[in-house]
Amino acid sequence: MLNALTVDVEDYFQVTAFAGVVNRDDWSIYPSRVENNTRRVFDLLDEHSLKGTFFVLGWVAERFPGLVTEIGSRGHEVACHGYGHELVYNQGPEAFRDDVRRTKAMLEDMTGRPVLGYRAPSYSITANSLWALDILIEEGFAYDSSIFPIHHDNYGIPGAERFPFTVERQAGSIVEFPLTTLALNLPGKKMVLPIAGGGYLRLLPAGIVSWGMRRINQIEKQPAVLYFHPWELDPEQPRIKVHLRSRFRHYVNLDLTEDKLRSLFKGLKFGTMAEVLGMNGDGVREKGAVHQGVLA
Repeated sequence: MLNALTVDVEDYFQVTAFAGVVNRDDWSIYPSRVENNTRRVFDLLDEHSLKGTFFVLGWVAERFPGLVTEIGSRGHEVACHGYGHELVYNQGPEAFRDDVRRTKAMLEDMTGRPVLGYRAPSYSITANSLWALDILIEEGFAYDSSIFPIHHDNYGIPGAERFPFTVERQAGSIVEFPLTTLALNLPGKKMVLPIAGGGYLRLLPAGIVSWGMRRINQIEKQPAVLYFHPWELDPEQPRIKVHLRSRFRHYVNLDLTEDKLRSLFKGLKFGTMAEVLGMNGDGVREKGAVHQGVLA
């Protein structure tokens, strides 16, 4: 079964973990590493003959338009990650609409192709910001991949559906591709383990993630989604002074990411998110069915 391979294209200093110490107005003074790191991702995917979906931050696209063009010319899917990595539930509807409209138009101008997908910075479409789905529908997005069905201090909708589903909203419908979790039935307790990638991949053994995704494919007959960031392949990146929890979340096992990805690529099948969802270049589903789900 084909799984979705996704890359969130942002620089190391733009992450939510550093928001308290790195001012957005100062981003331009930090040495950027996103171009070289993203090209390192290109090489890794070429090594395994893989195509993926790159959710690109508008701030990055504006400064490195050639990088966005190259993503498309290499046969990968370009999708939207918002402009300035602001959490959706902190923006409000008006600012969010301006953000995604601006970034979607920019990416489409650079690639000459429709942008079908969106992923919120730090998965910040939560129970308090479901209004964002209406705006995504109105702005022409065909799918979203922002909902993480787990408990977390910054994101998550615990109990949300775990696999792709169609969300019906007042503005219309959109396909949601949640971040992947593995459901485990432990003695006297049900547990949902996040195995979608990123920091979870850096913390967990690659074999556990691979086993979980294969189990989802074979037992639950569903696709998984893998995500990572270009900076996660860069253990030499500058160190930013932050408190212990953020330092751990960002820097743990950076030197292991590339080998772990290689292990996953050898044992699982991956493609773009649009391909897994059976969408053509205009966002029309050409094959397969996605059931209608419910979000409170």
